[in-house]
Amino acid sequence: MEKDIFNIDKNKLSYGRGYVYSLQYHLVWCTKYRKKVLKNGIDTECKEMLQNLAEEYKFQILAMEVMPDHIHLLVDCKPQFYISDMIKIMKGNLARQMFLAYPELKKELWGGHLWNPSYCAITVSDRSRDQVLAYIEGQKEKA
Repeated sequence: MEKDIFNIDKNKLSYGRGYVYSLQYHLVWCTKYRKKVLKNGIDTECKEMLQNLAEEYKFQILAMEVMPDHIHLLVDCKPQFYISDMIKIMKGNLARQMFLAYPELKKELWGGHLWNPSYCAITVSDRSRDQVLAYIEGQKEKA
């Protein structure tokens, strides 16, 4: 990922116009009915789509793992973002793109919804950041 005004610096702070911040969130959301549909290459494309969304909306994905039935992200975002709006943007855009790329997903998910409506958002401090990174990176090994 390229460096820009919103990326974390060596001191783990990000700089905007007139403000300095460090806001990281561990985000998790599941597929509808916990169906294991994010596999066989769909997971890789899902990661690419999320990276594109991050570039478009100017937030940074620090760690990411796409499991067959859920997604883990560690994101760093500007203080102007409401986390609920950010998640709606990611889940909505991702579902639309996934259904266009893989129309067969709608058949597997009876009602045509890719995501469960709930999500988990946890703030991450400097002390817990390394723990969250290790946890997300170790997810594929446990599956």
